[in-house]
Amino acid sequence: MSSIAVLQETQRYPWYAIRTKSRFEPLTLQALIGKGYDAYLPVYRNRKKWSDRIVELNVPLFPRYLFCRFDVSRRLPILTTPGVLSIVSFSKQPEPIEEEEIDAVKVVLSSGVLTEPCPFLREGHKVRIVRGALAGVEGILVKKKNQCRVVISVTILQRSVSVEVDGDWVVDAR
Repeated sequence: MSSIAVLQETQRYPWYAIRTKSRFEPLTLQALIGKGYDAYLPVYRNRKKWSDRIVELNVPLFPRYLFCRFDVSRRLPILTTPGVLSIVSFSKQPEPIEEEEIDAVKVVLSSGVLTEPCPFLREGHKVRIVRGALAGVEGILVKKKNQCRVVISVTILQRSVSVEVDGDWVVDAR
């Protein structure tokens, strides 16, 4: 079976969160892709001040985690991949991630809007973005220094990402 056929087959499976060794996310991502899996590592641009200059780096949005689609009954190849520590599980059973949560993270990162990690939020005013590159994305509205930010969460990881939006772009999602 070709790697394209394997990739197409894995796209019908749900997403799972993979916990990796520290700073092994890119290596693990490449290894999983090399095995034919549909894997995703969300990264954002982060400015770091070094002693002599400021550099922009691509940094994992959720450090030590990446996402992969696979058949849960055939998880041994995932667990034996370099850098993989575990699959995020409850009661020893890998827990799938909702497709909408992964899609929202992808839309936010591909939009080019300033994005940064933030604390996980469970409650708040749920809104839907109706304009711009993020149209259709739902999240929780928060204010930060007179700016509107929408927080999108990946519940299983208890992690979130916030994105700055124009206040006119959001409507109540209820």
